[in-house]
Amino acid sequence: MKVSGERSFSAPRSVVWKVLNDPARMAKLMPGIESFDIQDERRWSAKVKVPLGLGTIPISFSFEKTEEREPEFARLQAKGKGVGAMVGMDTQFHLSEDGGGTAMKWEADVTIAGPVGSMGQRVLQPIVNQQVGNVLSALEEQVEEAAGSATPAGAEEGIHPASPETYSGDPEGPTHSTADDA
Repeated sequence: MKVSGERSFSAPRSVVWKVLNDPARMAKLMPGIESFDIQDERRWSAKVKVPLGLGTIPISFSFEKTEEREPEFARLQAKGKGVGAMVGMDTQFHLSEDGGGTAMKWEADVTIAGPVGSMGQRVLQPIVNQQVGNVLSALEEQVEEAAGSATPAGAEEGIHPASPETYSGDPEGPTHSTADDA
């Protein structure tokens, strides 16, 4: 089953690259993750409860980054085994500058074998599409978080004036008075 798409981010390409190549951040993208173990910067593993229609299937995945050209391209292969399913994924992304932001083209080739795989593409495609959507939404949050941590607190657009991050210094510091206070 092949899926592909495009996504735009308001963050610089270097930030998007950093998120996509950080195994700890990648772990936060996976729905149903139970545990995550980093062997090195190219290999890691995870135990995931994969949602399938009315229930979930526990699957142990091993991931390996097989190719990269910083800051524009990376390929990741994943193999998973669980009761009733063997999953293989070959994913890749291409990043390019897009004004002040980043454009990402991605594609994934997902194979599912075993009794779960016998459900057929008609049943599995909507589930795969939903999970891809969840991963992309989580990726957007991770990119925004990474971009925000690279900017001084309160400087990024959209921070609510009452947010704690807009204030720094001594909370007992000077107060401002208005004509109504007099």
